[in-house]
Amino acid sequence: MSERKVISPKTMKKAFWLWFFWNGSSQQAETIVGNCLGHAMTPVITELYADNKEERIAGYKRSLTLFNTEQQVGSICPGIFCGMEEAKANGECTEEVISAVKVALIGPTSAIGDSLWVATVIPILLTLCMAITNAAGNMGWIGPLLYLVGYPIGTCILAWNLWKLGYKAGVEGIHRFMASGKLDQLTKAMTVLGLIVVGGLTASNVALTVPVLITPPGGEAAAVNLDALINQIFPNLLPLLLTLGVWQLYAKKKWAPLAIMGLILVLALILTGLGYLTGVYV
Repeated sequence: MSERKVISPKTMKKAFWLWFFWNGSSQQAETIVGNCLGHAMTPVITELYADNKEERIAGYKRSLTLFNTEQQVGSICPGIFCGMEEAKANGECTEEVISAVKVALIGPTSAIGDSLWVATVIPILLTLCMAITNAAGNMGWIGPLLYLVGYPIGTCILAWNLWKLGYKAGVEGIHRFMASGKLDQLTKAMTVLGLIVVGGLTASNVALTVPVLITPPGGEAAAVNLDALINQIFPNLLPLLLTLGVWQLYAKKKWAPLAIMGLILVLALILTGLGYLTGVYV
């Protein structure tokens, strides 16, 4: 029986520091913080699949996809992925489960992190430091110094402990589901949850309208707003079709994200120009 593969403490810390120092400097439109996540997971995947080049390549690609979270509280996410990658390296987890969990974690961790850290902890710390500055007189530099030192140290302690919590939850969670024989149920549940998250993001953040009035012979009083009519029959149908079209180009046709964004930009310019030429836009 082969020895169980385990992420070493040195590799775990290296992955954490990559995430900690890179999560704010690698954000872009294609994968948001996916580049940073892929960078942080590199030493983990390299160690776990040291004897299998194909598995390493697959692991790199699996990590280097779209992902988003609030990066401090969201440090629990790469910790979870480390635990799941370790489970996969030992034949206890599948790539489908990892991908499904990755999508499912985007919404909750982003919302909780933004509310708890960005909108609560940081404003409180800033208010405290500004109050100290105003009250300190000639020693007003104490406030900025407190923030300069306290913020990164507090952030680091929080992020590291959440990372370790995520790793433990990832490993123990897979073991628990393996022991209960419910791994298939977990896979299906995470897939459904991921689809729900993507569907919610589509309905909330993708906007596509048809600003066209259909004017019958009776005149403008009887004009029909085509966009309103479509939404009455099938709310948010056009954003859904746009999303499915982008998915078709990305997943099936293997278009690069930048190419898809360029196509959308060109179509938007053409349709906007037609709108002005035909009098739709005044």
